[in-house]
Amino acid sequence: MFSFACDGETLSCAEALPDVSPDVSPDAEAVRGPATTVVLLHGAGSGDKARLAGLQADFAARGCRALALDFSGHGESTGALRELSLRRRCAQAAAVIEGRVPASDSLVFVGFSMSGQTVADLVAHFGARVTGVGLCAPAVYTPEAWPLPFGDGDGRFTEIIRTPGRWRESAALDVYRGFGGRAVLVVPGTDAVIPAEVTAAVGAALATRARFTRLELPDADHALGAWLRDHAEDRRRLVDALLG
Repeated sequence: MFSFACDGETLSCAEALPDVSPDVSPDAEAVRGPATTVVLLHGAGSGDKARLAGLQADFAARGCRALALDFSGHGESTGALRELSLRRRCAQAAAVIEGRVPASDSLVFVGFSMSGQTVADLVAHFGARVTGVGLCAPAVYTPEAWPLPFGDGDGRFTEIIRTPGRWRESAALDVYRGFGGRAVLVVPGTDAVIPAEVTAAVGAALATRARFTRLELPDADHALGAWLRDHAEDRRRLVDALLG
């Protein structure tokens, strides 16, 4: 665990270092290729990094550095949730990565729900360094909502995102159409939060250029962070699909 100061807040972060066997020779290490850091991004509401600890450990066991953070207003970070925005989510995650991850590392992002948009924003920011994305019941949003504070559920942000069809304007869909790395879309059997047409549009965008896998979890609901916390075999399937 460590704290990271940025964006006027103190963010609570967790880092799991790669699990590398002491028996691995330097020559074998060279064959492994560039180091990879996986960044886990929780969803909105009550989401936090704690429920992603098992997934974080699984990625570390596969030889990756794994980072997770509480966005401001969540978990053990400072700040008020009503003051957070999509813009600030992107800025906070980017600052932690730039301050903590070696510039030579490739990046893999795993985002839950609202972080479907944040992952796209980070792919646009980091460009060719991003080799993989995992999206778990992802949401995407119109650019008009991006700079607005979330408020208390009755403000402009909520009004915009609840307007039918506004998600179709999201720049995230263009980012995902252009992404050429490995992509995994995790779809629960029941999702009372994300409309099926949003999920279908994100999947179609990812399938344009990426090495795309659709991972169905028929017994799960929208809260995939909690589901994966409690279902080790499904975590393994996600990790395998993302890392190959």
